[in-house]
Amino acid sequence: MHVTETMIDPGLRRAAAVLGRAAGRARTVDELRKPTPIMDRIARAVPIGGIRRRERWIRRRDGSPLRVLIVTGPDPAPEAAGILWIHGGGYAMGAPEWEIAAMRRLVRTGNCVIVSPDYRLSRLAPYPAAFEDCYDALLWSRDHADELGVRTDRLAVGGASAGGGLTAAVSLYARDHGEVAIAFQMPIYPMIDDRGGTDSAVDNNAPVWDAVTNESAWRLYLGDLYGGNVPAYAAPARAADFAGLPPTISFVGGIEPFRDETIAYVDALRAAGVPVEFQLFPGAFHGFDAAVWTPIAKRATAFLLDRFDHALRTHRAPQP
Repeated sequence: MHVTETMIDPGLRRAAAVLGRAAGRARTVDELRKPTPIMDRIARAVPIGGIRRRERWIRRRDGSPLRVLIVTGPDPAPEAAGILWIHGGGYAMGAPEWEIAAMRRLVRTGNCVIVSPDYRLSRLAPYPAAFEDCYDALLWSRDHADELGVRTDRLAVGGASAGGGLTAAVSLYARDHGEVAIAFQMPIYPMIDDRGGTDSAVDNNAPVWDAVTNESAWRLYLGDLYGGNVPAYAAPARAADFAGLPPTISFVGGIEPFRDETIAYVDALRAAGVPVEFQLFPGAFHGFDAAVWTPIAKRATAFLLDRFDHALRTHRAPQP
């Protein structure tokens, strides 16, 4: 899908240049291996008023340490919901601190407790490293619910982009293995299909995240698996059975590479009887909701927070 300026929502056209410069364009595998100091500086500059955050080191399944960021409001509600929030960055970039603004909105809406894992990036370790870290963090959240002040039947998982892909993967694995129950999931414009063959993905040149960068990111994440027999826990769009997955909240932009795979995913969930809340935002590129000053980003954020608030009040999943 070749994207022209006229296809971009008018309110996002100036933001496209700003966000495009911050995120970069058309990155190769070697470029994705490099650190991202600009994005890290932007993340550190985000104000953190109205929330509390602390670091905690937990144990991976192999005994090595995994850093998690724990975010709460000033006075967390008793028996709060526990949210595993997974940062984005194409599996290759990012840190929990990149998501402070999103986590603050969730905390203000639901007075919840958020655990965000600093999972291993693909430029350091390919699949299944990031996936295992996120799942281990979910199990830790369940096992330390009393310490965190959360109810074990109110555990949810969410994230955007690669964080959305890891959300879908963790939810799929949790369903298949029955170790932990997830009340609902929020995979926002998720990165879930390594094949890149949908109409929206092929030759996409939209701002922030385009077809070249997407292919490079998948090559880096999958390593030797790329182009071969890729498991659904790496690329959830490859799953054959969507029944029994948690109630789902999602949205996606109309001109971004992940549009068609996200729509196919939520359609498959609905066909399998999974409750889904979904919106498509025409004219929006990947990560458009970061342009918080634009009307379309405000609408997307309002949709997400409204459905998040409803899910908190509606969905429960007792632990096995």
